[in-house]
Amino acid sequence: MSRPSAPRAEARVDLEAIRSNVAALDAHAGRACVMAVVKADGYGHGMVPTARAAVAGGATWLGVATIDEALALRAAGLTARILAWMVTPGEQWDRAITADVDVSVNSVWGIREVSAAALLADRPARVHLKVDSGLGRAGATQADWPDLVDAALKAEANGYLRLTGVWSHFAYADEPGHPTVAAQVQVFRDAVALAERHGARPEVRHLANSAATFTLPEAHFDLVRAGIAVYGLSPVPQRHEPAELGLRPAMTLAARLMLVKRVPSGYGVSYAHEYLTTAETSLGLVPLGFADGIPRDATNIGPVLVGGRRRTIAGRVCMDQFMLDLGDDPVVAGDEVLVFGPGDSGEPSAEDWARALGTISYEVVSRVGPRVARTYREIIQT
Repeated sequence: MSRPSAPRAEARVDLEAIRSNVAALDAHAGRACVMAVVKADGYGHGMVPTARAAVAGGATWLGVATIDEALALRAAGLTARILAWMVTPGEQWDRAITADVDVSVNSVWGIREVSAAALLADRPARVHLKVDSGLGRAGATQADWPDLVDAALKAEANGYLRLTGVWSHFAYADEPGHPTVAAQVQVFRDAVALAERHGARPEVRHLANSAATFTLPEAHFDLVRAGIAVYGLSPVPQRHEPAELGLRPAMTLAARLMLVKRVPSGYGVSYAHEYLTTAETSLGLVPLGFADGIPRDATNIGPVLVGGRRRTIAGRVCMDQFMLDLGDDPVVAGDEVLVFGPGDSGEPSAEDWARALGTISYEVVSRVGPRVARTYREIIQT
């Protein structure tokens, strides 16, 4: 009988951490409910396992970008309320309606399309209207908001939809005290008030993201939408480490050295020899590359832990691999390389990678590719 092979690389996902992170968010949300955002394959952690862990932690809503993502959750047996917000013209809205998935509408054309789909499905759609309170992305402008509300209420009166939510999204919630934050809260309050004056009775009003859940209680309303904090990463990294917010990073990205070899001083490493050894040394080959989510921009700057020491990627990151300068340390093929994790063993965090690359931790975890096996630590039963 052959033994199961060890993976060349794996993303170890701690579902107990996700459950605990959502419980921490729920505690900070006060009377508001929690929506766990599990789009983009659960920010790279695995959408369905993440969703189940989030529900176990107290989330009563799940947030996704696309209808396909919402349907995958329903197919997996998730019964929580689900909101899908990236719906384009010509979409098969009836699939969402039939599966009892809420959808977001930004403009009057969306009301027309979702109403037609409701006729096909022979049941009303559950619709959240989005107002652009200052992010400058999706959502109706303040000028267009009255027309969108009136179109939705007319469709509701005709039995085509139920106006279940009004929502918006912050631009600067990760910078508490930024003047746009208070301004957006007021725009949102005004938009809700206008909708209610016109006759809307939404089930939920929601504005707060992960950052605002921790820093802005006045923005909690009926529901908070938590994304990055679900996965244990700080939404305000310039102010708080995850542990200070009661969070624990859920993903550890690891690989095993594929090759270790001695090379002389002045040895060129990887494409274009952007790294040259400065003395006789050992080079280690790590079987992860930009096809697996290690950015090419990590060339000569990406931090890892191997042999109990922090090291930096040596030379250009390739599609399937990168190199490390291991010096004279007694490291051998098969030894583990920790790319990032919660830091228990001294490994870099996803936030360390984000700072090195000039990006955000969201991108670091979300880009881990499908060739990397996901393994899961299950929820602790108490």
